[in-house]
Amino acid sequence: MVSQRPVIGITLDLEEGGAQQYSRFSWCALRENYLSAVATAGGLPVALPLFPQLGADYMAHMDGLLITGGAFDIDPALYGETAQHPSVTLRPRRTRAESAYLAAGLERGIPILGICGGMQLMAVAMGGTLVQHIPDENPTALPHEQPNPRNEASHAVDIVPDTRLAGLVDGRMRIAVNSAHHQAVRTPGRGRINAMAEDGIIEGIEDPAHRFFLGVQWHPEFGIDPADRALFRAFVKAAGEQG
Repeated sequence: MVSQRPVIGITLDLEEGGAQQYSRFSWCALRENYLSAVATAGGLPVALPLFPQLGADYMAHMDGLLITGGAFDIDPALYGETAQHPSVTLRPRRTRAESAYLAAGLERGIPILGICGGMQLMAVAMGGTLVQHIPDENPTALPHEQPNPRNEASHAVDIVPDTRLAGLVDGRMRIAVNSAHHQAVRTPGRGRINAMAEDGIIEGIEDPAHRFFLGVQWHPEFGIDPADRALFRAFVKAAGEQG
């Protein structure tokens, strides 16, 4: 008998289209390594289109939710700020859809993993706040928008002891990560910090009140460090324990 893989919903990006793009009309996109990381870890990856009104309908069929990153930012109004930094780029429909999936996933109690911007959305959902542009607030920060290729590490992060993340990364307390963000979590709200960069930037959060609600600022789908694969295995395993 073939074992059943847990179904993992993975949020898509939305592009407006144009003459030099995949289509002249709006289209959805997702880097393949998000899908392959889930499949390699034992999950059945399913791409989620951006329909906020169907959040509960989609989550009813999911065993886990992966909120991906992207080249956009969360509206500062969602975390109580009235000014918007010039570098901020919004994708309102994507944020509405991912917020709907997140709320519905929490309602069902399914495991949720957030990557990069996905982690930032999770922090805001927990009542947290964001740094709108790291270089302005921390001029001596590491280059979190790394100049080298994304499939290479650019700095290390320290895992906070006695956190859920610490318990699932095979005992690694410092890991090498890639970095592709100009914003960061300032405060995690009711959540807990589980990873930090040496410059003080928050690199991971979790909510101990939920069985698996964890976000990381780097991109573990590239599998740069063995801890990245351990994270995906733990996420998919938790999803497979649904019910």
